[in-house]
Amino acid sequence: MNKSTPIAAAVAAALAAAMLLTSAPVAAQPRTAAAATADYVVVLINGEPITLSDVRRRLAELNLPADLPAAERAALPQRVLERLIDERVLLQWARESGLRVEDSAVDAAEAEVARRNGLTVAQLRERLPSAGLTVTTFRDNLRNELLLQRLREREAARVRVTEADIDAALREQQEGNDPARTVLELAHVLIPVPENARAEDEARARALAEDVTRRARAGEDFAALARQYSRAPEAAQGGRLGLRTADRYPTLFWEAVRAARSGDIVGPLRSGAGFHVLQVLTRRAADWPDPVVTQTRVRHILLRASDEAAQRAASERLRALRERIVSGQITFEAAAREVSEDGSARDGGLLGWASPGLFVPEFEQAMDALPVGSVSAPVVTRFGVHLIEVLERRRVERSAREQREAVRAVLRQRKADEAIQELVREQRARAFIEQREPPQ
Repeated sequence: MNKSTPIAAAVAAALAAAMLLTSAPVAAQPRTAAAATADYVVVLINGEPITLSDVRRRLAELNLPADLPAAERAALPQRVLERLIDERVLLQWARESGLRVEDSAVDAAEAEVARRNGLTVAQLRERLPSAGLTVTTFRDNLRNELLLQRLREREAARVRVTEADIDAALREQQEGNDPARTVLELAHVLIPVPENARAEDEARARALAEDVTRRARAGEDFAALARQYSRAPEAAQGGRLGLRTADRYPTLFWEAVRAARSGDIVGPLRSGAGFHVLQVLTRRAADWPDPVVTQTRVRHILLRASDEAAQRAASERLRALRERIVSGQITFEAAAREVSEDGSARDGGLLGWASPGLFVPEFEQAMDALPVGSVSAPVVTRFGVHLIEVLERRRVERSAREQREAVRAVLRQRKADEAIQELVREQRARAFIEQREPPQ
């Protein structure tokens, strides 16, 4: 039940992006006036299409301001397409490398979407056409996002954080130069350099980045420069990357702005993507890691399931058992002693007091969402299918060991994020990407 590898909350990620990805193939169409509003293939990636409807669906999620200038609005479809290409090459690599998502995991994600919207699965499916989705496409969306999440989990599991890494991070924290204790908001201009670019192309990009840097330092509006020159997805927002702790920025960015103050212009910086120019919008200290955490005292019932059929059967059995518990026919403790296949069964399913990060995310997310005294619906994890009961919650101070584990988690996440970005670059370089019609 305890977490043996760093696994992200796949179902939560699927919920956040359930309406974003689509993989339904659409045949290419010639661009005529009559076809201007029709669907058509925008790009083929190893023969797999991304269509105009894919781009438009993602654009609809951006909640763009009504007064966005026309030039900026016109540039957005291409930027959105770049993100879709990144996602698609990762999906293809995930499948090639043997990752799969079981139907039962998609069922669970679909049920969770319905539950969070106060609907049954049947009611949710009835509403999909109004969002322009079929049931098949919606479930494909969920499956794709779950697959991406499993890929991220696998890459994160390969990350190694040493005790020396943790010691160095703790020293930085004590010296007041810890990125996890520094809150930053950066603005960003990206001047891209293609893979295997010619020397003159790289020189041209460098010259443009240096010109943007010079103009920004001379007092020109950085947001306007970002809108005009940046090819990053956030260019339409003036290049703003959002307020976050410095450890959630790329290491390249943090090292460059470590000694900078609010308002400073930094760059150009060279990365695998091209040249970057940064402006420090906000910099302030943050209290991290929180020395006080919320612990949960919890019971569970586990039915082990090795395949999809077993997961479905276990879920049905636990749903029926939950009804008996909720109606008072049997206590959770007695039910755990009677049917649970976990070692905690002899203790009535009691797992004791748990700090954040102790359990796999699917379990922990469901546990954290439960009010004290309530029982979850069946929860699928890699261990099987669970019912969860939350008994108590309390706030306690972290131990020294827990403090080190908190630092380890931050370092692992940063390294995992960097690994995924490197994987995107590798897969784009090896993919055959055929541009068709530009998105409108």
